[in-house]
Formats: sequence, structure tokens, C-alpha cells
Amino acid sequence: MGRFIVIVLDSFGVGAMEDVPEVRPADMGSNTALHIIERKPNIKIATLVELGLMNAIGEETNRLKFSSKANWGKANLGHQGADSFLGHQEIMGTTPPIPLNQAFSEIIDEVEHHLKEAGYHVRREGAKGEPKILVVNDSATVGDNLETDLGQVFNVSACLDLMPFEEVKKLGKAVREVVKVSRVIAFGGEEIRLNDLLNARKVIGNKFAGVDAPESGVYNNGYQVIHLGYGIDPEVQIPTILDHENIPVTLVGKVGDIVQTSSPYVFLGVDSDDLFDSLISQVKKINTGFFCLNIQETDLAGHAENVDRYADRLEVSDKRIKELIPLLNEEDILIVTADHGNDPTIGHSQHTREYVPLLIYRKGMEGHEVGIRNNMSDTAATAAAYFNVKKPQHGVPYLNLIQNHEDSIN
Repeated sequence: MGRFIVIVLDSFGVGAMEDVPEVRPADMGSNTALHIIERKPNIKIATLVELGLMNAIGEETNRLKFSSKANWGKANLGHQGADSFLGHQEIMGTTPPIPLNQAFSEIIDEVEHHLKEAGYHVRREGAKGEPKILVVNDSATVGDNLETDLGQVFNVSACLDLMPFEEVKKLGKAVREVVKVSRVIAFGGEEIRLNDLLNARKVIGNKFAGVDAPESGVYNNGYQVIHLGYGIDPEVQIPTILDHENIPVTLVGKVGDIVQTSSPYVFLGVDSDDLFDSLISQVKKINTGFFCLNIQETDLAGHAENVDRYADRLEVSDKRIKELIPLLNEEDILIVTADHGNDPTIGHSQHTREYVPLLIYRKGMEGHEVGIRNNMSDTAATAAAYFNVKKPQHGVPYLNLIQNHEDSIN
């Protein structure tokens, strides 16, 4: 028993799922990984390719070929839609209760009343006859998230020069207390003013109203974020199961915001290099434990429909994964995966419902396949089998498919 490491390249899907024509026709034809490679044919991602990326995509290019040595597979999304919060809960082995799908306009009265009762100064913003957003203390807005599936997420967007992030979190939690959508995302950036937020306000279908976060500039400087989910039971997720067994858990990046653990080893942030620094530092210190890193900048590039930025963040991740691999021994398992797609070429800025890759490294092991998994929770179940602890709520382990020859079969 050694280190079980999961790297989530947020939004790095490998092709539209079979149910997309019925449930998400706007995602038909999506393939985040392939389309970025096609637009950037000289992209430098040799490590990911060696780990089996093209195998998972199912196509080769002139430069990038299938890897005969790779240990690989891919997984369906078990949750509805294509959502980072739900996706990470699924990766950790659980399925949250079905939240409401609701426009902010349908609950704005309750939220406004609750915030005023809590002592906030609140006013509405929007033209006559269109759905409104809330402006709180003249330094933050509350409205629909326009970047993911409409009706699933509300955003609290703040100017951190006017409202410190601790206050932003309190405001987000106050909104969370009265709404039942999947997520409330509370975030802010430096060097922006309220007018930057309001100038990026948009209305969709005369039903949804919110701030276009990339357009507002909130991501550009000093970005901080917390994701507040609906109805999560951490007791049936692999981090908490391992916490109870005193097995170290390290969460790095956005996963530390949206997955619960009692571990002190939580390292938040957004910059990909900084996050890899934290992961590698922990791997060097800890010989046995569970690690999960989320690289969020790929997802942000997908939302911005910015292929160049996405490719750049993939190159950074590839370089740092190459740096990580020599630190691992025969007992360690590394899995590079994703939580959904976000194809920047598909014609919209929202997540895409795609299979996610399972690129598996174990020193001395080559040519093993785990197939197409029904649910991303299979990775959590595999971690539970690896550490010989209680199973999470969902998932079928594939540990027996990635054993070294001399290992016992679980």
C-alpha cells in the first residue's frame, strides 16, 4: 500500500457520450481533447499521449499515436448533465440528491428577504420587464451562472477590493441556506469594480439573468472561489472514509473547495504550476495516502472558448505530470482523468457531456485496459479496494485490472 493519486484535468473530455443526442443535443460532436489537438497540431503533450490519451480518444493524428504500453480506459458520467461539482462528488464515490433546476428569478424574492434579514444592503438590477440580479453591499452580485447548464448554479460574484473573500464566503453561505440548486459558487477577483460586474450582466431567454464571469474580468487577478453544494453526505465518500482510518488525504485546487475532508492537507488555488508544486511537495513527504489534484485552468479556458489558453494549460500539466512520475514506486497508482468536457470549439461556452479518460500509471505495468466504466465512482471504489477500507456509496473497483503480476488479486 502506497500512494493513490488522482489528477483531474477539469473539463478534459474525450468524446460525446452515447446519450447526448437525446439529453444534450447542443453537445453533439463534442470532443474536447481531440478538437484542441486538431486546432493545435504541434501541442506538446507527450506524457499524456504515452499514458494513453489517444487510446482513450480512439483516434490518432499524424503526430500523436496510440500507446501500446499505456494502461487506460474511459468512464461515463453517472450524474445528470455535465457539472464540476456533481462530477467531483461522483469521482469521490457518491451521488448527491437531485437538486432543483431553477432560474434565479424564481427565488429572488426569498433570497432578497433572507439577505436583508441577515443585515445586508440589497437592491435589484435590471431593466423593466426582464429578470433581475441582486446587488449586495454595492460590492457583489447574485444571479444565475451563465457558464454551466442554466438552472443548476447560482453565482455570487464579488469585487475583492471592496468585499474580502471571508465576507464573500459568508454571503455565499447565506444564499445557500435558502436555495436548492446544485451549487452556489461564491467567488471574487481583485482590481475590478461593481461596474465591471454590472457591465457583464446578461439575460438569456428572458428567464435567466447573471454576470458573465469571464467578460467581467473577475478571473484575471487574485481570483478566489468556494463551491457550496446541495445535500452532500461526506461519510460515504472516499476522503472521509480514509479520514476515519487515519490514512492521509491531500486535496489540491478546486477539489479542496467542493469535497469535504477533516484532513489538514488542503491546498487551494487556481494557478496550475502552484497546484502541481503543492501536490509534488506532498508526494515527497507522504509515503502512503490518497491525493487528488484539480487543474481548473483548463475548464476556465473552455468556458472562455479559448483554444490557445487551453492548449497552454495542457502543456503545463503534461510537463508537471512528467516531473511527478519518477517520484512514484511500484506500489503507487496515478490516475489522470477529468470530470466532464468543455469543448471550446463546439459553439457554446458551457460544459459538454463527454466520456472522461482514465490514464493509469503504475511503475513496471504496461498494456492493461480497464474498459469503459459505467460511472466515475469506479475510481473511488478502486481507491477503497487499494487501501482495503469500506466501499464508498457507489462504484465498482477496477483494481484487479491494474495489478502488477506479482500482486494479489482483490
